[in-house]
Amino acid sequence: MPPQNADGSDRQPSALTPFRYRIFLAIWIASLASNFGGLIQSVGAAWLMTSIGAPADLIALVQASTTLPIMLFSLMAGAIADNFDRRKLILASQVFLLVVSVALTLCAYFDVVTPWLLLGFTFLVGCGTAFNGPAWQSLVGEMVPRSDLPAAIALNSMGFNIARSVGPALGGLIVATVGAFAAFAVNAVSYLGLIAVLARWQPARPPRALPPETLRSAMAAGIRYVAMSPNLGVVLMRGAVFGVGAIAIQALMPLIVRDLIQGGPLTYGLLLGAFGVGAVGGALLSTRLRQALSLEALVRIAFLSFAVCAAVAGLSSFTLLTMVAMALGGASWVLALSSFNATVQLSSPRWVVGRALALYQMATFGGMAFGSWIWGVAADGYGTADALLIAAGVLVAGATLGLRLPLPELKTLNLDPLNRWTEPHISVDILPRSGPIVITIEYAIREADVAAFLAVMAERRRIRRRDGARHWTLLRDLENQEIWIERYHNPTWLDYVRHSQRITQADAAVGERLRELHQEPGRPRVRRTIERRTGGPAPDPGSQAHDLTEPLTDPTRSS
Repeated sequence: MPPQNADGSDRQPSALTPFRYRIFLAIWIASLASNFGGLIQSVGAAWLMTSIGAPADLIALVQASTTLPIMLFSLMAGAIADNFDRRKLILASQVFLLVVSVALTLCAYFDVVTPWLLLGFTFLVGCGTAFNGPAWQSLVGEMVPRSDLPAAIALNSMGFNIARSVGPALGGLIVATVGAFAAFAVNAVSYLGLIAVLARWQPARPPRALPPETLRSAMAAGIRYVAMSPNLGVVLMRGAVFGVGAIAIQALMPLIVRDLIQGGPLTYGLLLGAFGVGAVGGALLSTRLRQALSLEALVRIAFLSFAVCAAVAGLSSFTLLTMVAMALGGASWVLALSSFNATVQLSSPRWVVGRALALYQMATFGGMAFGSWIWGVAADGYGTADALLIAAGVLVAGATLGLRLPLPELKTLNLDPLNRWTEPHISVDILPRSGPIVITIEYAIREADVAAFLAVMAERRRIRRRDGARHWTLLRDLENQEIWIERYHNPTWLDYVRHSQRITQADAAVGERLRELHQEPGRPRVRRTIERRTGGPAPDPGSQAHDLTEPLTDPTRSS
């Protein structure tokens, strides 16, 4: 339940409302400390690689070795997060990162680090981060109610940007005064708080009625769900475009300092700090802005504001003006990315949210990686100022893209499970792996309602395929033109049960509309059959053919 005042009335939501939930506050504080540690370690790794005389290409690979695992393993991590306890997965990831950081600290302390060994350690850190990310982001939905999810996501982004504002400078101070090994040690200690909080938290989890999906099928199901969900496709595309354009600021910031405002390390730190302060401000304003604006309007403003940031940074030669631009960019960064993240979570039911977030993360990080390379090439060929102006143009184009591909408004979309379907009683002894299962549903539709029926069935087809149905077809009886038959396959009986339990409250409207169009007394008749091969020895129960005919008592249970 949302927090209430002493008189029992609901409090007005604000950007800080999620902090009223004790577990969210505890994990947020612990994550803030962990973010500080991670940024301090990144400074130590970069400096250590430089100090041991590594060539420039290996120095550049430090950042790549951390981000590459996110591209490689995010979908796998999302599939695992959706099929197992997310809290335990995060806990395992944090323990793994702790072990890696301790090992790196010891190697640095005893001065046995080589360039390739350091890259190996940073790659392992990236692997731990990749498996932690989807589980951590999707776990937020278990800490706060749906109404506070966008604010919670913005606060998480704010926490990271607070760390990014101060962490690198603190890391540089630690490396300069004590050594790189101390930066690694600080990072190792930073994991302990989050591990302790996660170990003590025991959230109530509903019992799992079905066994977990295999990793391969879970990954395929995640890709299929996103591909068959127009709302998610729009978010991934817009997120990738934003990543390509907005990353220009961070990729070219050292060149902005050196070439455009003729500054030094202090100026670089000021610009980073201004970007972080703007991000914190954007997070604090996000809830009020979401109440005043539509989601699409907010994202368009974020695109255009970041375009202004890039343009001013490209044209300005004054440090103060560039700092103001960076603050605007930081606010826009948080508003856009937190809006995308919240839209993905609010557009995905809990069974697939980790995989949806993983694919969003891959699209956005992929856009950032591609953009970093593009803007580096552009700055080398045309100059830093022109590269930033081109990036501003890309961001304006991204805002314009919203005219054709607007983000959905999700305030009324209910993706909780419908929970009306119950596994039917069957008279034949089959196994969960028995199949393929063929489902046919017979409708009686008047000629005058055919156009409306076909329109509803188009949405039915998308939902069926999105949730795992195969070979979906719609047939019309040649002898009785009012009879229409929906037909689809599931590979096994277990897949059929899993598919049927994925129906959401939002999907129920399709079933209700089909019930209205069906003209015969009772509900549409459902026939469940299992394919059988002909000839040869008698098959085992997993492949025997049986007619599992049974009418439904509710149209939504035909799923």
